[in-house]
This record gives sequence, C-alpha cells and structure tokens, in this order.
Amino acid sequence: MKLVTFEAGNRPELGLVVDQTVICLSRAAPSLATDMTDLIGRWPELEGEVRRLATTAEAVDLDNVHLLAPIRRPGKIMAIGLNYADHIAESNLGTPEHQVWFSKASTSANGPYDPIQVPKVSQALDYEAELVAVIGKGGRHISREDAPAAIFGYCVGNDATERAWQHRTPQWVVGKSFDSHAPFGPWITTSDEVADPHALGIRCLVNGELRQNSNTRHLVFDIWDQIAHLSQAMTLEPGDLIFTGTPGGIGAAMKPMQFLKAGDRVRVEIDGLGALDNPCEPEV
Repeated sequence: MKLVTFEAGNRPELGLVVDQTVICLSRAAPSLATDMTDLIGRWPELEGEVRRLATTAEAVDLDNVHLLAPIRRPGKIMAIGLNYADHIAESNLGTPEHQVWFSKASTSANGPYDPIQVPKVSQALDYEAELVAVIGKGGRHISREDAPAAIFGYCVGNDATERAWQHRTPQWVVGKSFDSHAPFGPWITTSDEVADPHALGIRCLVNGELRQNSNTRHLVFDIWDQIAHLSQAMTLEPGDLIFTGTPGGIGAAMKPMQFLKAGDRVRVEIDGLGALDNPCEPEV
C-alpha cells in the first residue's frame, strides 16, 4: 500500500494512493487514526479496516490534492553519513569503522513537492538522494535478523544540507537541520510491497541533469545493520525516519562545486517508490 498525508481542503487527511487516485481514509472513517504516526503505531489492529476502505471509500484524483510530508512531525529523523563507497571517495575520507550518525530536526520535514528554502545565511545548499526507512514496530536492542520486521515502509528522501554550516564545526546537526531540508515521500510504501530494499535504483536530477545514479545494493552498512546499531542506543518508535545514506555525485564534490540556488528544481527518484520534485526558493 501507498499511504499519504494530503490536503484537499482546510485540514490534513490520511489517504491511500491507488493508481492515480487517493482513497480518502479520514473522510470515510474519521476516527480511524489521528495522523500517520497513530496509524503506523496501531497498524496491526487497523490494517484490515484500511484494506476494506480501499475498495469502498471515496476517491479523488491525485492531481487534485496537495501531498504533505507523510509524517508531518516525525519523532526522530536519524541519518547515516558516509554510507556509499563512491560518496566516501569523493569526500576524501576513509571507510568508517563504525556507523556515522547525525540527526535532523523534526522541523526540517518537508513535503514531496514543496519548496526547499535557500537559506538567508549562506549559499552552500546541497542535495543528497536517500532511501528512507519508516519505523513501524520498532523497539530496543533489535537484532539484525529481526530488523526487517521493525520497518513499516519506505520513502524517497532528500537529505538537503547547508554545507558551510555542516563543516564549520565537527557536529553536523545544525547544518543538516534547516527548515524544509528533509523532503520525503511522496508516500510511504509499506514494506510488504518492497521485495528487497537493497536492490533499488536511486537517482537525483537537478534541473533535469543527472547528478546521482546508483543502487541501494552499494550501501556500506545495510538497513538491517543500521536498525540493529541504532536500537542499541535508543528506542525506535513508530513513525521515526531513518535516512540510509547518499551515493556519490553531490554538488560539493563537483569541480567547480555546484550548489543549489533559487529557481533550481531537484528531483529524487527511487525505483518502485516514486519521486520527489522540489523547487528551490529563497528563504523569506
């Protein structure tokens, strides 16, 4: 299933994308769930009702709704750095012995087609195409073998990064957490529809020019390792996001460097999961 949060009026609603329509779950069953996080957390008891509504509820054209970030304020956004060999090489760094993690603020969450802000304070905005895993069951001390069962689904993501702020200190969090700098979506594809998350083509295009082109099979630490590692330190909860790493081709590694500017359009695609298509606009 492809689950969305959308607007077609004055309030966010939950929906299910089928072909080129959105099944309006919130209209058909207002008490189904308060938001996407609630739906994910209660999925074992609600899945049957969602599947029933998929065949009976009102549908609207996908082109007539505004897709929001599937989870508007994730509890946690965790992201791994230096996790594709070609990206490590272009960064002139060695392959990490241990996983390198940082967080992005929940206020950086952004919709799949909404503007990415070019900050007032710097002009070094970069893109990073990423596969995003959405935590479902979650938990603590999850083994590698149990990690697949902890994931609810997958999204396309862009770990947009303000490079000047990222590299001015050893800690990356602020440079990674500007408002609007974590677009993801366009929907959550439930994990039962993703045969192998480690065999997906991933691409980023800027103004139609292909910048990143790889496959998730090239992850240094795969998704199961990531879940097992993180859950040793923190409880992973329904609706938490895991940005799983970006391949080579970032703007900061180009010669000369090519940073995003107002008027640019960034498209991130992952096979079977859809695409983001975000314009870049100046912060006002």
